[in-house]
Amino acid sequence: MRQSILSYLLAHRGEFISGQRLSEELGITRTAVWKHICMLREKGYTIDSYTKKGYCLTGVPDLLDPEAVSKKVHTAYIGKNVVYEERTASTNTVAKDLAHKGAVEGTVVISEEQTGGKGRLDRSFFSPYAKGIWFSVILRPDFPPVEVSKMTLLTAVALTRVFRSFGLEKCVIKWPNDILVDGKKLVGILTELSATMEKVNYVVTGMGINTSFTRDELPADLQDKATSFLIEGVTVGRNELWQAVMEELERYYEMAKHEGFSCILDEWRSLSVTLNQDVEIVKTQGVTYGKAVDIDDDGNLIVVGPDGPVRIVAGDVRIRPKK
Repeated sequence: MRQSILSYLLAHRGEFISGQRLSEELGITRTAVWKHICMLREKGYTIDSYTKKGYCLTGVPDLLDPEAVSKKVHTAYIGKNVVYEERTASTNTVAKDLAHKGAVEGTVVISEEQTGGKGRLDRSFFSPYAKGIWFSVILRPDFPPVEVSKMTLLTAVALTRVFRSFGLEKCVIKWPNDILVDGKKLVGILTELSATMEKVNYVVTGMGINTSFTRDELPADLQDKATSFLIEGVTVGRNELWQAVMEELERYYEMAKHEGFSCILDEWRSLSVTLNQDVEIVKTQGVTYGKAVDIDDDGNLIVVGPDGPVRIVAGDVRIRPKK
């Protein structure tokens, strides 16, 4: 019924249609009409309403079109097979299940909304309906499991290059898995894998790209921590951006497979906001303070503290304000 109301409003876009008329045309109560209008608004449709005039559809959300994108994308395998969900708990969870069942390399799981989106350390990731690109890619690399941690850095480089080409030139990478603009998170990346000691079974790389929410739409505790393309004044079409990301991701992945990660790590260094900064690293064992000076060949962060250099394999990095 909600789709019937939407179709009717789309057919009369820009016109006011009374609740009574919708009720009679569709054979439902005016209360039911109002409830469906509220649901459409929650999905991002802009519907004006005035007493004695009715409802007027004035704006539609920038919805994903996986069928069109999978046909247009200039890749050999990433994005050629797309699993689309209007709503899911986590695209990484769906992708891991598909990978376990044998999904082909390059399969993409994408959703308009995640109800249980997650980042590193099992933190929740804000993923509202039609306000971002929430997707995961299944890969089956033939390099050793120890190399997989560098897939997060590779992904960050690929995304940053795309974003800058779309006009968001201030975006930078924070070790190990965030892309920031002026200290606020634009993207989170989560890489998970299944492997034996010698062989990678599959890698799932999940990306949450904030595109279209306003500052006021963010939860209060994220308003000074997160940002989006819209907040930064850059208007993007989600389908165009998603396509570009998949194309660049495959290009860098192929580079890693054939040439190794060395050049990609150099590029990561040039895009990093973490290096040459005073940092604190919060780990389960405690907090490490020092200056981030480099990443090693495995993508680990090298921090020089009071007792000399320390290699950081995992942890929550906080850049300390300059005095």
